[in-house]
Amino acid sequence: MARHSKLQKQVLILYRHFLRAGRDKPGFVPRIHDEFRENAGIKKTDVMHIEYLLRRGQRQLEQLRDANTKQLGSFSRHDLRPRAGTAARDPD
Repeated sequence: MARHSKLQKQVLILYRHFLRAGRDKPGFVPRIHDEFRENAGIKKTDVMHIEYLLRRGQRQLEQLRDANTKQLGSFSRHDLRPRAGTAARDPD
């Protein structure tokens, strides 16, 4: 059985902490699963990106542990270009 690197262990620990923190809040566990699955495809050699995501995850975990947190927000990319068939509006 292959041993996990220190970074892999940190990711697994963060995942476990997220699952425990989200257990008592409805709708959080599926979102946690999805987020970790989405990032599972990151190459092991992309250490800078993994460390960035770990730091971001730790900040999000602190927010999740806050008793006042009721729901998760998510960010999505928005295309700032006008859609086909719509005219760009002039602000004036």
